[in-house]
Amino acid sequence: MDLEFGRGMRSPQRDSWKTTMVLAYQSLGVVYGDLSISPLYVFKSTFAEDIQHSDTNEEIFGVLSFVFWTLTLIPLIKYVSIVLRAHDNGEGGTFALYSLICRHANVSLLPNRQIADEELSTYKLERNPETVDKTRVKVWLEKHKNLHTALLIMVLIGTCMVIGDGVLTPAISVFSAVSGLEFSLSKDHHEYAVIPITCVILAFLFALQHFGTHRVGFIFAPIVLAWLLCMSALGLYNIIHWNPHVYQALNPYYMFKFLKKTRKYGWMSLGGILLCMTGSEAMFADLGHFSYSAIQLAFTSLVYPALILAYMGQAAYLSKHHDFYSNSQVGFYIAVPDKVRWPVLVLAILASVVGSQAIISGTFSIINQSQSLSCFPRVKVVHTSEKIHGQIYIPEINWLLMILCIAVTVGFRDTKHMGNASGLAVITVMLVTTFLTSLVIMVCWHKPPLLALGFLLFFGSVEALYFSASLIKFLEGAWLPILLALILMAVMLVWHITTIKKYEFDLQNKVTLEWLLALGDKLGMVRVPGIGLVYTDLTSGVPANFSRFVTNLPAFHKVLVFVCVKSVPVPYVFPAERYLVGRVGPPGHRSYRCIVRYGYRDVHQDVDSFETELIESLAMFIKLNASYRCSEVSQSEQLEEWEPGLTVIGSNTLRDHASYDLQDSVQHSAASVEVADSPGGTGLEYNSSKQVRFFIDSLVVSPEADKQVAEELEALAAAREAGTAFILGHSHVQCKPGSSVVKKLTVVGYNFLRRNCRGPDVVLRVPPASLLEVGMVYVL
Repeated sequence: MDLEFGRGMRSPQRDSWKTTMVLAYQSLGVVYGDLSISPLYVFKSTFAEDIQHSDTNEEIFGVLSFVFWTLTLIPLIKYVSIVLRAHDNGEGGTFALYSLICRHANVSLLPNRQIADEELSTYKLERNPETVDKTRVKVWLEKHKNLHTALLIMVLIGTCMVIGDGVLTPAISVFSAVSGLEFSLSKDHHEYAVIPITCVILAFLFALQHFGTHRVGFIFAPIVLAWLLCMSALGLYNIIHWNPHVYQALNPYYMFKFLKKTRKYGWMSLGGILLCMTGSEAMFADLGHFSYSAIQLAFTSLVYPALILAYMGQAAYLSKHHDFYSNSQVGFYIAVPDKVRWPVLVLAILASVVGSQAIISGTFSIINQSQSLSCFPRVKVVHTSEKIHGQIYIPEINWLLMILCIAVTVGFRDTKHMGNASGLAVITVMLVTTFLTSLVIMVCWHKPPLLALGFLLFFGSVEALYFSASLIKFLEGAWLPILLALILMAVMLVWHITTIKKYEFDLQNKVTLEWLLALGDKLGMVRVPGIGLVYTDLTSGVPANFSRFVTNLPAFHKVLVFVCVKSVPVPYVFPAERYLVGRVGPPGHRSYRCIVRYGYRDVHQDVDSFETELIESLAMFIKLNASYRCSEVSQSEQLEEWEPGLTVIGSNTLRDHASYDLQDSVQHSAASVEVADSPGGTGLEYNSSKQVRFFIDSLVVSPEADKQVAEELEALAAAREAGTAFILGHSHVQCKPGSSVVKKLTVVGYNFLRRNCRGPDVVLRVPPASLLEVGMVYVL
């Protein structure tokens, strides 16, 4: 089991204190990079032209009070105390909440669900649904189909804003860190130096992404730890040296005093204050990398105190300096002593790069999850680490993010507009998380609706206040995340809706198994050597694209496997539970069905390991199926059962999971197909050309079935030696005559995305030399 996979499935309560300490230390570089660099730009964004601090210090104390209580209510109480508990098998984030809700209530829009999916080890429910009465909210959600769509749209809005944050956070973080050069350069040199240096750092950061986080990740935690200690030390120095009484600003009375004095401009400045909690969502989104106790320990013992000291130190310094106010001088570096300014500047730039790396990696992850739910066009996902499961790289998205980040930096050129844009993206994601968590409290935790309503109203009202302050600055930068979200939402909805319509078309036009078996006599069908893997979205029946293939070219392979690669609403699927295998037709027809199940955080296998495991699974199924059939079952009875139930076949890492149909015979036959350690061993023997030879263990099956099993396994081995062909559909979508304008635009958009994005062969890692594409026209 790989490291990341194991972490995602580990119970946080089982961690020893040593493990918790190590994970808490490692979480600094992954989880808290973004949150820890927020002091670089919060005060500067807050006092950008809207308000000015006066000799009474009411403004600066009011801002400090808002920052303190915002950090206390949202990251500390909401996320650390409540939201982190709403994990999905140790995984967090928007898709984890949506997955939990879909498992406890029938609100998922994914069409190819099966009862067998509920038997997965990771398909955990808080309580047995048979023993829990359905609440009114659950019944209401399941009854109205429009609510299912609205729930998915809300999840997609949160997803789009996370992707938008992936554009804005690197830009504002690196730009704010490099802006410290203004104290060491002249004004003319500063104007021409900050933007180019920021763009170079951003380009360098994105150019390193293809190496993978694991190659440089070991230095992330020390950098963030040093940065947090540096901020704490600077904060203590400024508090002691300039204003030891700054702690009085923690009184919430100063918030009301601030709003009373500044009125409209104070309310608008909340858009800058909310940047203090930028990165809070990462605590929940990156939960699967660590554990609840580790993230809680790191935040409460180090990150939270360091941030409070940093903000108090800045406020203490500004409370004694009122004579130099300008837009560029109410920032982090003004409170840094001259003697340590250069080391702090270098450390800040390194910390901003770490924080940017975290949000970039998170963007890759959430796009991969969107793709697994058929909500994003196909892109190439590269697994950058052989040991750590979740570290991926998406080339197209990486370069697109780089272009957008540099464009934002060059276009905005100041912290104010970047902060307005970033703030709106951050607070929108938090609002979505608050709403989904309230549904989890009712639907999954079965708590009283009043408790969920109280959670929604309390935290939702705080976030709604910040959201309104950000939205009012639409023309001052907040338009950018909205524009990005609208574009991404249009792309996601067009792809998702058309994909579902295509599935419904396939479902309505699939052919019967009797037609497949009788086809050979009508067309003079020829069985050619080799294995044919027919990819389809259907979990039963024969897809229409295959019928189109054989009617135009009446020949198919001696071993035929209908492969369905599907996503299930769980984060991971154990390798031992990944494959569902069954027959299509009688044993003599040599046709099978294989359903390959992936979770929304799983990364698809490469074609070599997939092909090998598929052959192993078919061989295991043949032996299990022979063991299951009793000697008194006649051949005529077998012919009547064209497509019996599917069987769970594990990979060679775990063999101890039972099948749905053959539970009594799995453990008896589990050792019958395994990798041979030496030539002549029992199981599978590999040679240099990846060919497989099967050896029959006569003790596994009954004497009556031994001959039939031997023939079937020999046919499978011979077909593997002859080669494997991957048969994929090459689809084109058309509208029915008289369709609405919206439908026509959706189809045009889908065809454009299909032509300009990766094909299914790239996503499924199909070798071009073995690919057969079948043209298929979908009339929707």
